[in-house]
Amino acid sequence: MSSFSEYTHLGYKYKLYVPSRYKVGNDVALMVMLHGCKQDPDDFAAGTKMNHLAERENFIVLYPEMNRLFNPFNLAQFNLDGCWNWFLDYNQHRKGGQPKVIKGIIDDIKKKYSIDSNKVYVTGLSAGAAMASILGVTYPDVFSGIGICSGLPYDAVDVFISADPTAQTAKDVMIQGTSDPYKCGEKAYEEMGNYKRKMPVIVFHGICDTTVHPINGQQVIIQWGQTNFLVEGGKGKADVAPAFLNAGIANGRSYTQHVYNDKNGISIMELWMIDRMGHKWSGGSPNGSYTDPMGPVASSILWRFFSTQNLGQFTV
Repeated sequence: MSSFSEYTHLGYKYKLYVPSRYKVGNDVALMVMLHGCKQDPDDFAAGTKMNHLAERENFIVLYPEMNRLFNPFNLAQFNLDGCWNWFLDYNQHRKGGQPKVIKGIIDDIKKKYSIDSNKVYVTGLSAGAAMASILGVTYPDVFSGIGICSGLPYDAVDVFISADPTAQTAKDVMIQGTSDPYKCGEKAYEEMGNYKRKMPVIVFHGICDTTVHPINGQQVIIQWGQTNFLVEGGKGKADVAPAFLNAGIANGRSYTQHVYNDKNGISIMELWMIDRMGHKWSGGSPNGSYTDPMGPVASSILWRFFSTQNLGQFTV
């Protein structure tokens, strides 16, 4: 019997979906889902339909919650709109801030359930997408792939202003993009430290997104292209050009899919740009907020992308 239950870790609530076919001792994948602003786990689960996919494919889904009422005297942990504070330096590093909290939740789940450590993935929407990218940088030894839906590059605000980031400067970057995504890629590489390895990345962005301008989706690819290039031993700037381009129509929305290979010719990144879509989860359910029922079904494509990656081929 499946379950969707709520728990608490260090003051942070989270919900966990366990499919009906799960059996103790049989390792399964773990999908970490980070909601956007003004959302919660129930809303995000309904909108993305990820639990339905997990039931069919037999993997566990974790929904950490950024509690907007949690500790208003600690700005690093508090956000009135329930946004993950991706723009604060406090949350950009390993063993600190919200990345550490999410890692701690994953560790707790691994103690209770049979999780395949080579199949732990993280994806998010908007602020959750930006935090997913941070987790790929701060804990590359934990995650085997990241999904960025309407998100931003790692440390985009600090590169943009080179000063203490604020909510306002974060909004400026959301509209304008960061000043140098290659620099973001270099900072991500440095932050990985001794845990650095190439990271599979898939990005979705609406061309009509006025909340997080689509330039950010393109800059996420440049940032991770640069980071992966440096992990491979590259020098200077990476040539971030797609090896393959596919255009099509899915559920009434046209899209372009850009596929990027590593130096061995293996697909490691994808960028999906969806026409006429705003700040939404593509192919989602109207039962949740910030979804577009039209367009490519992001949840299924994410799972396809993650489940076809081979961790060993990206280890350096």
